[in-house]
Amino acid sequence: MPTHRRRESKALTSDLLAPLDLAFWNIESAQHPMHLGALGVFVAHSPTAGAHAADLLASRAVAVPGLRMRIRDVWEPLAPLAFGSATREPAPDFEPLDHVRLHAPTADFHAVAGRLMERPLLRGRPPWEAHVLPGEDGVSFAVLFKFHHALADGLRALMLAAAIMDPMDMPEPRPRPAEAPRGLFPDVRKLPGLVRGTLSDVGRALDIGTSVARATLGVRSSPALTSQPTGTRRTAGVILDLDEVHRVRKSVGGTVNDVLIAVVAGALRRWLDERGDGSHGVAPRALIPVSKRRPRTAHPQGNRLSGYLIRLPVDDPDPLGRLRTVRMAMDRNKDAGPNRGAGAVALLADHVPPLGHRLGGPVVGQAARLLFDILVTSVPLPSLGLKLGGCPLAEVYPFAPLARGQALAVAVSTYRGRVHYGLVADAEAVPDLDLLARALSEEVETLTAACGS
Repeated sequence: MPTHRRRESKALTSDLLAPLDLAFWNIESAQHPMHLGALGVFVAHSPTAGAHAADLLASRAVAVPGLRMRIRDVWEPLAPLAFGSATREPAPDFEPLDHVRLHAPTADFHAVAGRLMERPLLRGRPPWEAHVLPGEDGVSFAVLFKFHHALADGLRALMLAAAIMDPMDMPEPRPRPAEAPRGLFPDVRKLPGLVRGTLSDVGRALDIGTSVARATLGVRSSPALTSQPTGTRRTAGVILDLDEVHRVRKSVGGTVNDVLIAVVAGALRRWLDERGDGSHGVAPRALIPVSKRRPRTAHPQGNRLSGYLIRLPVDDPDPLGRLRTVRMAMDRNKDAGPNRGAGAVALLADHVPPLGHRLGGPVVGQAARLLFDILVTSVPLPSLGLKLGGCPLAEVYPFAPLARGQALAVAVSTYRGRVHYGLVADAEAVPDLDLLARALSEEVETLTAACGS
């Protein structure tokens, strides 16, 4: 094989998208973009702090390799097993000003963020954007980061965003073991182990498929959580005191995550009753993503996700009863592990060839509504305070992609002693997203009071 052919083939095999990344790349549509978002609100030290922040983001982006990476489809016959896949590669004409945009001052960061979350990222260049929103009050500004899920999962997106914040005094990271490039053909010396692993994977796939079928039985959702795709988006944010969440956890048991999921269940109950839809008999299926990444050994860019599927006890009038139900459901999922059960359906992406992802992407995108009713995901954030241009980050609201046929997605992060809920909804299906945001705050107060009594 000529030298340039060998070099091209090696580049394809070492930078191919992981199967789940490829799935995210192919299920996207104009009305359901597959990007993550995060709205950070900063304390401004001057009215021009927003413009200065935009200049900093653009100048620093040039030095971050991950922000220069575009995704290119693979149709070369030189790599038959990768035919129909896609690779990450440096964009030859990367221009940071195409990705960092300064907007006019606004009095409502979430109103602007909702409209910006509607717009898919351009696929011909690195799929990320940073929108700087100066506040009309002159004492704050916000930055909306958008990263395509095929470029980064929540942790990776955080790393990329942090790389263009102000430098922080951090300890040197421990070296990560070197990875061998992923080749197109298996090493024959490893075939016996690969065969055993394949048989195990087949059994696991059958188990997941059976669990998915069972999860569709007796579904008790609400029309408020479903919608015909309109392509519109609305966002909202809620801040809770982490100490209150810990008080509930210490009183009842379980984990902080159990409490935060139970808060969502209680808020949905309040919201449905208040808008007149009613919560009686409602127990929607919530997908709780679980990261399977091992930071020091896994590929730093590839999505490695599984998930737990639970029924949210929206119809239970007792707040402590709702929390107990969530805790027991999460304990059962953890006992089974993230490789089993209906929530692990994302792992099936590993068993689909690239061309299958390409051809089946639209079908998979439409099937999300059959698998779960609402996404409730946790996005990790550092406990250390972040700054941009010397302006401290005061609030940060994570936003998850909205699946086809679903009206609402919930993401949650803890940052500097506070819990931040980020809500994304179809703007036409959920015009009263502010009511749900208020219900989240009220539910924590109810839980705290119930524990005190």
